[in-house]
Amino acid sequence: MEGSVGPLLPLFERERAAGRALALGVLIDTAGSTYRKPGALMLIAADGDYSGLISGGCLEGDLREHSRSVIASGTARTVRYDLRGDEDLLWGLGLGCEGAMQILLLRVGAENGWQPLAHFAVALAAHQGTAVGMVVESALAGLPAGTVALPASASGTAAASPALAPSLAAVQHALTAAAADGRSRWIEDGELRFFVLPLSLPPRILLLGAGPDAVPVVEFAARLNWKVTLVDHRAAYAVPRHFPAAERVVLARPEELASALDLAGFSAAVVMSHHLPSDLSYLRALTRSSVRYVGLLGPAVRRERLLAELGPEAGSLGVRLHAPVGLPLGGRSPESIALAIVAQLHAFVHAAETAPAGSPAAAAP
Repeated sequence: MEGSVGPLLPLFERERAAGRALALGVLIDTAGSTYRKPGALMLIAADGDYSGLISGGCLEGDLREHSRSVIASGTARTVRYDLRGDEDLLWGLGLGCEGAMQILLLRVGAENGWQPLAHFAVALAAHQGTAVGMVVESALAGLPAGTVALPASASGTAAASPALAPSLAAVQHALTAAAADGRSRWIEDGELRFFVLPLSLPPRILLLGAGPDAVPVVEFAARLNWKVTLVDHRAAYAVPRHFPAAERVVLARPEELASALDLAGFSAAVVMSHHLPSDLSYLRALTRSSVRYVGLLGPAVRRERLLAELGPEAGSLGVRLHAPVGLPLGGRSPESIALAIVAQLHAFVHAAETAPAGSPAAAAP
């Protein structure tokens, strides 16, 4: 599921502040080999500026042309590309991607409350799961393609549409299910084709230690639109201006970690203070938490010493512990180690296989 809106928001906020409508492109169906999968988003301004990628740059120029008419008319449209075999030549693109895709373009503006992006932006700021629905095809009067449905708890034009009333229960059920499992889905009843898109929430990462080598970790994570919180007991290190891309920088003693933060809100934690007593306290707090990934910077001998000092509590870390943290990518610079850490985190949050040992992070003191 690829409904990530974070990269779109700067352009969205710029155009909304100026009162200018935009076109939202939603990849709703694919076949064969495609760069992105259903749920990928692209936002296009009237002047041609855009954020997000659907094809990796191959089709974006053509989509900008279609978006101009959508913005001007307010009428949504579905654009289809079939780049398989000789069909590719019909488009004059010569991409050789061997895939087909279907993209819904709809106008986002003041007349529809800037939906669905306004709803997604609020949910993202609260780090709260949600989903929206979009009419792709409709034979019902008063319910044109591009109509947006929001959850019952939010205000939305489609939720109040009389034409949608017969399908409203099914729509709300699909929105709730999509928000819970993070999977897009379709509602089809012969007169209506309705695409349900969940919001993809970025992982929240906790870095325990805000030394200089944490800077590239935060920078790499920020490029992925992850939300990073740093904690350090040293006032000289826990300085927000050192980490402008971080969501939060907290000055707190290691033994106060569980009271200073809600650990249940984090997807992963990396212990990297380079201070043995502090790392021991951080690990002790994490043994009692539900954080599913715990990374520990440093060589195996350091890991074993810390685990021995934890005693029986160490057992609760189990397979959650990745120590030394990071994939074995090679390189020994702070940037290389940061890349190894973020790569392993990326594999973990995307449910891919990880390599728990032998990383360049093993050599870090």
